Amino acid sequence: MKVVAVLYPDDHPEHHPDVVASAARGLDLADHLSAAGHELVTTSDTGEQLDRELADAEVLITTPFWPVYLDDDRMAKAHHLSLVITAGVGSDHIDADAATARGISVTEVTGSNVVSVAEHNVLQILALVRNFVPAHRQVAEGRWDVADATQEAHDLEGKTVGILGLGAIGARTALRLKAFDVTILYYARHRRSPAEEAILGVRYARLDELVRTSDVICAATPLTSDTGALFDAERLATMKPGSWLVNTARGAIADADAVREACESGQLGGYAGDTWYPQPAPSDHPWRDMPRHALTVHYSGMTVEAQARIADGVREILAAHLAGEPLPDDYVVAAPQE
Repeated sequence: MKVVAVLYPDDHPEHHPDVVASAARGLDLADHLSAAGHELVTTSDTGEQLDRELADAEVLITTPFWPVYLDDDRMAKAHHLSLVITAGVGSDHIDADAATARGISVTEVTGSNVVSVAEHNVLQILALVRNFVPAHRQVAEGRWDVADATQEAHDLEGKTVGILGLGAIGARTALRLKAFDVTILYYARHRRSPAEEAILGVRYARLDELVRTSDVICAATPLTSDTGALFDAERLATMKPGSWLVNTARGAIADADAVREACESGQLGGYAGDTWYPQPAPSDHPWRDMPRHALTVHYSGMTVEAQARIADGVREILAAHLAGEPLPDDYVVAAPQE
């Protein structure tokens, strides 16, 4: 069996002993697969080289951080492909319907990044509200302009935070925000029970109300046909002037040009997150040099601890596949009909 793993490049793996989700390390799967008589090919290429490797591959491992955009045309060339594993959470870069129609199962390591992304949400909310990035930049620039740094620095306490989506990540984000004495609203397709709302310290609001009344909005929802470009120019205009938007969900949830214009005009007090579209983000992406941003590369769900959880989950999925056993239910995103 041939396994192809498309992971991000690392030119100096000797400097990064704890980074296992790179092409250089290949999630440390090589010895395990080789001992069982299987081949592991690792690459960071997502173009023609990858297509050549996929031609006779049975398993593809990809990630949300260095994604393989896998559509039906590409799958049609991968004649032996039967399993796709997302090493992480979020498989919207894969056409799941086309995959299952071709007899390909799609899996991901559910829950592996939940704590990591929830913590990153709080980090980026604080970075925006406290105007951290411009204040930090002053240090590198040799400046000491306290007035300039504090002009747009605020307390988080007393603000209203709206969380879009209250799944595992959204719920943990809410729990971590409770200590800041904020009002937490949430919108989700499925409302939580009164007991769960009380534990999380949240109140349900319809989407329009949440957008209109929140000082901070945190997107924690999957990318679907309903959430694509959800934050377009029209919706951004209904947010409170000067409010902040954090998006660690998926870059395509926000309209890139509209976000830039809102940051330039001050309609948005700032934008943060680590998800972009496409990924890796090109050097001329409109968010790279826009004002009022605290963006990072897509790494929130790839802490050292998260990578260990991801590697364990990938090994579990592979072990079931190799043994001809059912794949773990909680890891299955889509599966062919029996």
